[in-house]
Amino acid sequence: MQRSTDRLLALAMLVIGIACFAKLYLALGGKPPATLRAEVFGAAGLLSVLAGLVFLAGLLPAPARHDPAAPLFGRDAGIAPAGHPRLRRIALTLPLLALLIIVADQFAPWRTEEPAKEVASAPAEPAPRPAEPTPEPEASAKPATPEATTKPATPQASAKPATHAPAQEEAAKPAPPAEPVAAPVQPASPAEQAPPQPTQPQQTALAPASPPQTVAPPPPAPAAQPTAPEGHRDAIVWLSVSADGHEIMSASTDRMIKLWDIDGKRLIRDLGEHKDMARSALFMPDGKTALTAGDDGEIVLRQLSDGAVLHVFSSGANGGVRQLKISPDGKRAVSGHDSGAVVVWDLEKGSVLHVLPGHDWSVSSVAISPDGARALTGSIDGELKLWDIVAGKQLRSWHGHERGAYGALFLADGHHAVTGSGDYTIKLWDLDGFREVRRFDGHSGTVYALALSSDGKRLGSVSLDGTARIWNMDTGAEIAEFDPGTGPIYSVAFAADGTLLTGGIDRTIRDWPAAGGDGKVLFAGAPE
Repeated sequence: MQRSTDRLLALAMLVIGIACFAKLYLALGGKPPATLRAEVFGAAGLLSVLAGLVFLAGLLPAPARHDPAAPLFGRDAGIAPAGHPRLRRIALTLPLLALLIIVADQFAPWRTEEPAKEVASAPAEPAPRPAEPTPEPEASAKPATPEATTKPATPQASAKPATHAPAQEEAAKPAPPAEPVAAPVQPASPAEQAPPQPTQPQQTALAPASPPQTVAPPPPAPAAQPTAPEGHRDAIVWLSVSADGHEIMSASTDRMIKLWDIDGKRLIRDLGEHKDMARSALFMPDGKTALTAGDDGEIVLRQLSDGAVLHVFSSGANGGVRQLKISPDGKRAVSGHDSGAVVVWDLEKGSVLHVLPGHDWSVSSVAISPDGARALTGSIDGELKLWDIVAGKQLRSWHGHERGAYGALFLADGHHAVTGSGDYTIKLWDLDGFREVRRFDGHSGTVYALALSSDGKRLGSVSLDGTARIWNMDTGAEIAEFDPGTGPIYSVAFAADGTLLTGGIDRTIRDWPAAGGDGKVLFAGAPE
């Protein structure tokens, strides 16, 4: 009976000790130990556990010693050794000491101190990130889905952008695109911070009554944006202009491809719908068909007259199509995928020419040289690669940007290219010497898309900072800046008359004057 009681007592000591440690673990919650008197729980728990262990040790039989007088059989032979009484006595004092520590802590003077309080403060102005929407290596592991980032911001970094904001892709990315920034909290006015204290009524004819405190009226709400039922229901991530300059094709995160009449300012038709976010929509050189692509991994050849599907190219295991470009002669196309693969397509035969698994991260930009023989691709980690797409081999690879590379373009000479990036820069590259020739600085967010004027003298850019800009290609000087105040802009193209067309998170297509000034809504988005 005595030994059973001893075992129960030892077990109780162990349970008390473990409970003290559990309380210590739960109480800390990642906070500094000093604020929760963690030392008290830790000491008490340690003593209790030690007491239980020592007490158990005291119950162990004493080492067997040969005693010639000890009986080998009979009643006395069945009695177990008494153990270590001295250890048991020591163990009994330890839990008492732990109890004294806890009691002392409950009534100690420091108990009267006020607990530390967490004070919410307005977020500090975010410092400009040297990189995009995140790679993009938007994440520590290679992203399995398009930009996010990505998907840009990731477009990033490692993950697919929300259906209405490709900019979020960048954010791991190695996630297209938008860098939403929480609006800083505005400090309250003095009247809002501390209401006037009540005062005792005074009978005096000399002291005029103090004027009542007033609160500044709230700022006027932004003007409502125009809407149209036929417009896109989500962000516009791609714009292209037909060769004759009369039509615009747009792709959106709402999965729709739309064809617009610039002169008549009307929607011609919904050209088709992808199963996931639509990424690219390009006019074919024949002027009768279009090639579109999206995150569903399909590249679709469509008829412009009625949107009929003529052929579907499936990227299969290569994943969603982030970027797509067509050679000037219309014979080949190059697609960049969220898996990092670059695929060269034979559009005449409807087959694959080459699969080039060169990038470690999602491909965020593709450009084809004027002669149709080479391609430049960029990924959400800032790496650039030059390919021979006829032979299907890599010519050069270099780290061109600190973050994802977007909007790649070849210049007319075929020896220079331009890239935008999540590091907020636009760079002009000499592809013969693989060196940076010029840098266009000014954006404060990821440069997501680029467009070159028909004469090659002006560069258009749009950014997640919500602005569009026109640059002088010869000097790198900024010609004009446009800020509609509606959030991230994802797509850009030059119209035939030299004006700049943009589309973004506000679902509208805007037209901006070439020399700067106020723009106008060309095609409004659908009501929310």
